[in-house]
Amino acid sequence: MRALLVATVLPLLLLTTLTACGDDATPQVLSDTEHSAQDVAFAGEMLQHHAQALAMVDLTLERRLEADVAALAEQIRDAQAPEIELMTDWLVAWDEPVPATVRDHSLAGHGDHSPSEAMAELEGRDGHEGHDTGSMPGMLTSAQLASLEEASDQEFTALWLELMIAHHEGAVEMAQAQQATGTFRPAVELAEEIERSQTVEIETMRGLLG
Repeated sequence: MRALLVATVLPLLLLTTLTACGDDATPQVLSDTEHSAQDVAFAGEMLQHHAQALAMVDLTLERRLEADVAALAEQIRDAQAPEIELMTDWLVAWDEPVPATVRDHSLAGHGDHSPSEAMAELEGRDGHEGHDTGSMPGMLTSAQLASLEEASDQEFTALWLELMIAHHEGAVEMAQAQQATGTFRPAVELAEEIERSQTVEIETMRGLLG
């Protein structure tokens, strides 16, 4: 009887063990030198995403803001401008194209367009060939940027905070995807920092709205 139990139970235990091992995901292997298509996509898209956040910060400069809102806007600029430079350096080092951003042709970037006009150009709504910016979560449309530009002083702060919260939530989603599938360690570490810092800023903005 004992021999029969062993002969019956042991194969089941082995099968369970092998099945469990087969269900384990392959450990993520990070490299300090090698990069993947995911790393390139992350750098190119987050670079554009950050540039739009800075364009939104640019729109605060001519507005009368509460001190804590103005300080938050400058905090976003101080964090994201260096990150744009870092991601640009990666793309150049990888011999990958650096994508156009909303700030390239806006007044802040020494162009002659407002952020909404520059965004319309990227979207291809002015007769130019557009870019697939709509695939990036949280990315504002030219119409949303125009609503921010045209808002009254009384409406501006609340609308800016609401749109920046949505924009940050999109960046957090993109950062989480990079952490899950990225290969280039510095890019994964940057994604971790973006998720951490922008999650804190989302809570700050929600508090300001409240």
